Amino acid sequence: MSVFIMGCLHLGHKWMAQHRGFQDEFYHDEYLIEQWNQVVNKKDLVYILGDITMETSKHYYQLDRLKGRKIVVLGNHDLPRDTRELLKHVETVAGMIDYKGYCLTHAPIHPCEMGFYRGNIHAHIHENELVDCIVPSRYKDEDSVLTTTLHKYINVDAKKLDFKPLNFETIKQLNL
Repeated sequence: MSVFIMGCLHLGHKWMAQHRGFQDEFYHDEYLIEQWNQVVNKKDLVYILGDITMETSKHYYQLDRLKGRKIVVLGNHDLPRDTRELLKHVETVAGMIDYKGYCLTHAPIHPCEMGFYRGNIHAHIHENELVDCIVPSRYKDEDSVLTTTLHKYINVDAKKLDFKPLNFETIKQLNL
């Protein structure tokens, strides 16, 4: 079993499909499903980091066409009222997950929190990247050192990954 991560699927979202260069949401969704199923096997686990759709549950059925077991970290466009329906198609949902020392979220966490994690795997900002910043120790004591966040934010937006979930082992190698 392998573990994969990807976020911002935006299934059935016409504007996002066109923004990503597709004719419409149908071509977008079919391409995403095809790409996903090329790399994920039935017994693999995939963490989906939010924005399954655009504030609707009517496209959740598409999740059943994606191989693998699925755990969702809810995003800003995943409505709480739709969680029961979402749970018919995935194993569980969460607001944030600590996976092997990595913080899995939809939106990037604040740089001051980076000292607790090896990195923050997120989506939300689509093709954009976060710039490096230096963060003082949260306790500001005499032994405080400035910590750089370079390589600590790993953006796994679907388009950025050509709609292929990224293997966690690859992510660990990226996070030097």
